[in-house]
Amino acid sequence: MPCPCGVGLLLSDCCGPLLAGAAEAATAEQLMRSRYSAFAVGDAAYLLSTWAPSTRPRTIDFDAASEWTRLEIVGRTGGGPFDTDGTVEFRAHYLVRGEAGVQRENSRFVRQDGHWVYLDSI
Repeated sequence: MPCPCGVGLLLSDCCGPLLAGAAEAATAEQLMRSRYSAFAVGDAAYLLSTWAPSTRPRTIDFDAASEWTRLEIVGRTGGGPFDTDGTVEFRAHYLVRGEAGVQRENSRFVRQDGHWVYLDSI
């Protein structure tokens, strides 16, 4: 199965190890891509575990009618292996009952206890 994040690798060679807990994101963008993949495959546990406790919801509800189709990274600031914070601006394309849509967001990420986590969007 191709990885939903769009880098051109199989899920098992890309975001799969992160979703399975066998690896950690080295950059904010890698975490963003793996979180998109988690949305695409319906992995609420991964999404919650990579969300900063201060902004994390109690649960995540997926819309069964939604199909995530493509991720575009528009820009980024910081978020590298030696940074403590960063942003990733993206467009997430989806279909809902055959109607195309795009979610645009500029996500903020921070390192907490040495791990990248999603904080919020600006």
